Amino acid sequence: MKVALIQMNSQDDKGANLKAAEALVDAAVAEARPDLVALPEMFPYLAMDDDGRRRAAETIPDGEALALLKDLAVRHGTYVHGGSILEADGNRMFNTTVVIDPKGRQIARYRKLHLFDVTTPDGKEYRESETFSRGEEVVDFAIDGITVGCSVCYDLRFPELYQALAKKGASVIVVPAAFTMQTGKDHWEILLRARAIETQCYVLAPAQWGWFANGTRASWGHSMVVDPWGHIVAQSQDKVGFVTATLDFDYLDSVRAAIPVADHKAL
Repeated sequence: MKVALIQMNSQDDKGANLKAAEALVDAAVAEARPDLVALPEMFPYLAMDDDGRRRAAETIPDGEALALLKDLAVRHGTYVHGGSILEADGNRMFNTTVVIDPKGRQIARYRKLHLFDVTTPDGKEYRESETFSRGEEVVDFAIDGITVGCSVCYDLRFPELYQALAKKGASVIVVPAAFTMQTGKDHWEILLRARAIETQCYVLAPAQWGWFANGTRASWGHSMVVDPWGHIVAQSQDKVGFVTATLDFDYLDSVRAAIPVADHKAL
């Protein structure tokens, strides 16, 4: 399976962000012909303004971002993992992943389970629960018989979700993110490698990078693909762009055969 991870620097201009996402996906497909393209968290709109977030939110299956995802999937004949978008559902909002197959059909919708209510080391506060509602379901989908699990950003700190996805048969887990600069520089790589090692899955992590919110917040970037042994097989530079990799499931099987942790679990 060939994959392409898109790294963006989304801002508070939805139209510009969608155009940037389209151009990056087009470029990634032209270069690598991937089976799966994955975008970062909040790729259509990234800001700290609640009013702006609500204006940018979409009801599913309607909205500009979802229409773009469907168009890209059909145009390129590939699966498109939409990172996450702002989903409006009545008076509630969710941080939601939507996955589209090559025929333009929605095959997965995952609402972020763990909400980021944290004060980072630089003193900045993030209170997702003041804006977003929490999801309730563990979600996976299939690409040519390969089970792919869904998660988003802060979910990465909760290994029980990844164990639940492994129990559902996942061989690949996607982690679109907008990890903060302060937490990302110390924890991003370590957590991604840990989740890959303990689940013996490929972990795909497309990320936001750079300053946003009028230069008051920064995302760490470093989009990467981690293999089931915990090795980084692809990683982005500090810029907008994309990285590609080929996932080797024979290698995954050999890792699981060598250390069959799934057979040894006591709980």
